[in-house]
Amino acid sequence: MSSATSEIDIEALKRNLHERLETHKAPFHGVDHHAAAAAIDALRSNEPAHWAETWSRAALPFEEAAQRCEATGDRTGARDAYLNAYGLLHAGRFPSPTHPAKWACYLRSVRNFRAAGAYFDPPLEVITIPFAGRAGEGTQITFYIRRRAGTKQPVVIRWGGVDTWKEERTDYNEAMLAAGFASINIDMPGVGEAPVLGSVDAERQYGPLFDWIRTQPDLDAARVVVIGMSYGGYWATKIAHTYPDRVVAAVNWGGGIDRFFTREWNLRSASAPSYLMDLSLTRARTVGAATYDEYIERVRDFSLVAQGVLDRPHAPMLIVNGRDDQQVPFDDMLVLLEHGAPKAARFFPGGHMGYGPDTFPTVLAWVKQKAGLA
Repeated sequence: MSSATSEIDIEALKRNLHERLETHKAPFHGVDHHAAAAAIDALRSNEPAHWAETWSRAALPFEEAAQRCEATGDRTGARDAYLNAYGLLHAGRFPSPTHPAKWACYLRSVRNFRAAGAYFDPPLEVITIPFAGRAGEGTQITFYIRRRAGTKQPVVIRWGGVDTWKEERTDYNEAMLAAGFASINIDMPGVGEAPVLGSVDAERQYGPLFDWIRTQPDLDAARVVVIGMSYGGYWATKIAHTYPDRVVAAVNWGGGIDRFFTREWNLRSASAPSYLMDLSLTRARTVGAATYDEYIERVRDFSLVAQGVLDRPHAPMLIVNGRDDQQVPFDDMLVLLEHGAPKAARFFPGGHMGYGPDTFPTVLAWVKQKAGLA
């Protein structure tokens, strides 16, 4: 698809980035503050090649520091340096690698994240399993798992949306592990290493993962929870209804399910001020569309109301979002509550995802209860 970015006021963008850095908002969920601030100051535009090069340059000293730490046996230093390199390279591909230079940042970011993961406790495992894709689709599914030894544990499978992929939010994974879960991270359809693009039946990429969990003696396949964040909440909702026997609970944290896929909403939300930049390009890439108009056409049948999915039996669900979301219509949260069995819901002040001090703790407490850990 086209890599053209929308024209943007670079000084306003830099102010936005500094604010996001200070408040730990995407793309800055974990990164060296000084290095990120210096990279922001060095930006002259959001032109993809320049953007990627700026963040790539900022990451290089951390990659070199990580290698020095490894040479001296400093595991903690190597982990932290690799994570900082990852964070800067993640910013370099953000919000989506729609240009070869951004794609190069993405590939390096994954290498650095996996290098850091070797020093996590418990360590990161990179798992690849076969996938019987259709013509033109991938043949394997890649995901991460972290699990404690010597105990049979419930599982949280978590994924993000169009811009937050399986390498992101290690802090959430740590909290899940501390609560007693094994933590699995996978890319939603159309992003990262997902074997399929977004489509009306792309949830089939999750079936082999559920099958794999059943083969693991230390994972409790009867206590699997899924959490879909942002756009990923759509796929969590669909899985709750299409795999109700495989999951004990599902969380839709900010995902649209009906009006979100209409032309009217897509045009209205494409320039949502809460999004950093290039939302239309980022959405389009998830379905392999060359233009935003093509994206709008491809997703018009995604509505779970139109598909008749929402009145099927489903796993228990929690719906979470901000009441003033500009990226996802709040009406979709209400539509979800009006269909199927009663569901739990919690709506917070603010915009997309409803981020605040009580948001993630609310999600964690609910999934713990559903998995028998509370």
